[in-house]
Amino acid sequence: MTDQTTTGRTTDPAMFQEYLTGYDRILSDVAATGRRLTRDELDSRRALGEQAAEAGHGLRALVSRHLTATRDAWPVSPAGTASADSVLAAVEQAVDAFAEGYERAQRLAVRREEASRREFIDDLLHGRSDLGRLAERAGRFGLQLSHAHAVAVAVGESAYAETDPVTRGVELALVSRFGDRRILLTTKDGRLICVAPADEGDVLTYFAKQAHAATDGGRVAIGRAHPGAGGVVQSYEEALSAHDLAERMALDEPVLRAADLLVYPVLSRDREAMADLVRSALGPLTEARGGARPLLDTLTAYFDAGCVAAEAARRLNLSVRALTYRLERIHKLTGSDPAEPFHRYTLQTAVIGARLLDWPAKEL
Repeated sequence: MTDQTTTGRTTDPAMFQEYLTGYDRILSDVAATGRRLTRDELDSRRALGEQAAEAGHGLRALVSRHLTATRDAWPVSPAGTASADSVLAAVEQAVDAFAEGYERAQRLAVRREEASRREFIDDLLHGRSDLGRLAERAGRFGLQLSHAHAVAVAVGESAYAETDPVTRGVELALVSRFGDRRILLTTKDGRLICVAPADEGDVLTYFAKQAHAATDGGRVAIGRAHPGAGGVVQSYEEALSAHDLAERMALDEPVLRAADLLVYPVLSRDREAMADLVRSALGPLTEARGGARPLLDTLTAYFDAGCVAAEAARRLNLSVRALTYRLERIHKLTGSDPAEPFHRYTLQTAVIGARLLDWPAKEL
């Protein structure tokens, strides 16, 4: 007769014999005396349980073997020997101690696996390990770093951990939709992270949708795809930079793509030149009665609305007439007409610069 482990493998009962060492002797002794198991006997059962777990055997099959061994070794009860209750109590103690050791070994294995996974994720996202070694380790977690990957980062009001319902819910949605497509879902610094192959762009789009909903309107940024292990780091940093940019510029889009934001790093690369442009093009707005902020907000809304006055007025809760007056005031103060293409480009670039530099809240 054969048993099966929890992994489904058919296993010869003889393989379990080493984990039952001393068990029949304990039963015989208890049957003769009615005593309970000693501390040393309980410790030995726990140790055998740990060994069985480390060997990869299933607990169900092991408990079954204990019950079979109990039946085989069940002592005949002549007069004066302990009752069946004493023997069954000993069986309960022995199996409980064995299961305790088994579960302890499994918890330790889980903690080791979690620590290994966390170390891999930290190395993957920060590039702190040898890239060749990192690529080898990646296979354990479903990634093939010889291919290009992109990274999406979701940020919500709360910080999220691997075991949070939000994380598990997003993971379940991804697995249900895409199955095993070499996707890595994790958390880092309270953010949800999804790493997916470059040729699976729909994965990150779906992740963004699910994460936005699960985090109650949180923002998602998607980095560009890059090849190799170093490419994951680059894509991750692009996604983080997109979040930082969204904070500084008060962008309200739920999903940001680094590929759509490349102009901003270019504009902010030369801070002095950008500050000079802001001072020159927008500095005169500080002479307005309410300061520069209302007129700067007017320009921002006007450009965000595609220079459509009616839409800009709606966004600002103004009448079109009031908006037109503000645009005329801007023209008078700066000498640049927002409606004129050449002037518009200068003003719009300066407005972007002002948002990047947090002007006029901060002095240039």
